[in-house]
Amino acid sequence: MAEAYIIDAVRTPIGRKKGSLAGVHPADLGAHPIKALVARTGIDAGAVDDVVWGCCDTIGPQAGDIGRTVWLVAGLPQHVPGTTIDRQCGSSQQAVHFAAQGVMSGTQDLVVAGGSQAMNAIPISAAMYAGEPYGFTNPFNTSPGWIARYGDGLLNQINSAEMIADKWGISRAEMEEFAFASHQRAQAATDAGWFANEIAPLEGLAQDETIRPGTTREGLAELRLIQEGGKITAGISSQNCDGAAALLIASEAAVKAHNFTPRARIHHLSVRADDPVWMLTAPIPATQYALAKAGMTVADIDLFECNEAFASVPMAWMMELGIPHEKVNVHGGAIALGHPLGATGARLMTTMLNGLERTGGRYGLQTMCEGGGQANVTIIERL
Repeated sequence: MAEAYIIDAVRTPIGRKKGSLAGVHPADLGAHPIKALVARTGIDAGAVDDVVWGCCDTIGPQAGDIGRTVWLVAGLPQHVPGTTIDRQCGSSQQAVHFAAQGVMSGTQDLVVAGGSQAMNAIPISAAMYAGEPYGFTNPFNTSPGWIARYGDGLLNQINSAEMIADKWGISRAEMEEFAFASHQRAQAATDAGWFANEIAPLEGLAQDETIRPGTTREGLAELRLIQEGGKITAGISSQNCDGAAALLIASEAAVKAHNFTPRARIHHLSVRADDPVWMLTAPIPATQYALAKAGMTVADIDLFECNEAFASVPMAWMMELGIPHEKVNVHGGAIALGHPLGATGARLMTTMLNGLERTGGRYGLQTMCEGGGQANVTIIERL
């Protein structure tokens, strides 16, 4: 089978809620890492076959196929097309999958893949109720067909995170310890300059502003519960924020033609699904499937990235698969760095790639929970 290579990967810093990037137009936010990617690789932008872009809640300034818009706003050749992918939180990881599959099929040679999300401009799940002025007020799970299959019970991420914590016997204190570690790791990575190679500064912001270095265990314990009688608080949940990331995916022919030095190879890609009511458990069967399909074990993987949508998600995943925390989210995760929905998949891959290069590791595995009970898994090999 033909290979797909990662030539380079770059991202914006992550802007916090009401932070430095809150006033950046979503199209300009997404255009920024694309411009940086073109400049860093020196690629003739006119040679790009397609732009595959992840984004959720594509309404208002994120509407109209933002995958096309970000390329044009970047000032790049207008004959290059773009498309927008919505696999919920895994949108830009799926964008990388589609880009790699295009290259591996032999139908494309150079594809820009990535994603963006401006959560200050467009709040999470805004698209679900965007039709209210037109009389469409009911979300998808109120359909008779859905109710017939899954019932009319509560369906949201918080409830799913609570269910996972209960099933795997994870206490609030244990989740707070995990969250504390996320902030500690992210701040240590920032202080050591580990993010410097992956961030293209924007609006005077050169570092992620979501990290809270003053986070303490005592402070986390004082936060109020989101649901009465539950365990989940804002401190053990991912942050709403703004961000974007982009990767250049190339075929072997393009590597030779453009004299590229690839940074990594796509070793495996797959996607699986689980119960949509549980919603956030799919990384477990998806990782099991991916490792079996690739003929690998947990021991073969040097670094893991599992999105910290809520602390209970990666904690249950680690428990179920026997993955040591020492190998997971070593630069911190979305609890500290934020989760700009459509961008997170590409951001995780960018960070994982740089982490493999820094540590000398060979294989990295990335996964994340996604709306609808889905999960992508990508295994990359550092070159």
